[in-house]
Amino acid sequence: MVRASLAKEPREVAAMFDELANRYDLANDLMSLGQDRLWRRAVVRAVDPRPGERVLDVAAGTGTSSEPLGRDGAFVVPCDFSAGMVRHGKRARSELAFVVGDAVSLPFADGSFDAVTISFGLRNLVDVEAGLREFLRVTRPGGRLVVCEFSRPTWTPFRTVYLEYLMRALPAIARRVTTDPESYVYLAESIRAWPAQDELAALFAAAGWGRVEWRNLSGGIVALHRARRP
Repeated sequence: MVRASLAKEPREVAAMFDELANRYDLANDLMSLGQDRLWRRAVVRAVDPRPGERVLDVAAGTGTSSEPLGRDGAFVVPCDFSAGMVRHGKRARSELAFVVGDAVSLPFADGSFDAVTISFGLRNLVDVEAGLREFLRVTRPGGRLVVCEFSRPTWTPFRTVYLEYLMRALPAIARRVTTDPESYVYLAESIRAWPAQDELAALFAAAGWGRVEWRNLSGGIVALHRARRP
């Protein structure tokens, strides 16, 4: 079982994101220096949602990642463990079918979706391997999984600078735009403890996913993993 560094229990994680909901999207935009918009576009291209398909967006938060997935006619279900995030998302994007749900015990039938995606939420699961197996369960045979997650920069000198930014600059910025900067200390620590690209790919395969591949974004700050259900 893979857990984030100093991993919180599910209720603690949900409460943390409930508190962050109102300014979460703004904080992410500032702390990523606008790169999150590029990453979201890369996710949409990787998912390749088509008219009539059903797409599950896990850990969708306020639906920022979900909205573009449905622009070409796919039916998108944003699912998040935080009721606060879902409430905020419903107010901002009432056209989306938000669902409150736990990623390791999803409230959907087997094979319900053509594609499942999760962006920057996999590392917050209390049991990552259980989450990957649950994604497999709700995906139809031949369906696809796309995971966008913080990863390990490939250039060692840059990796050192990046980790310094995570542990010092990120919480400092958070103090200016959120009421709970300590939550961003936890998030920074979870990023630092996260498996490298190849290690995460091995977890996909162990959970039963096939055709696992990944590509780095922004020099490996983020990695986009893709896989198919056999």
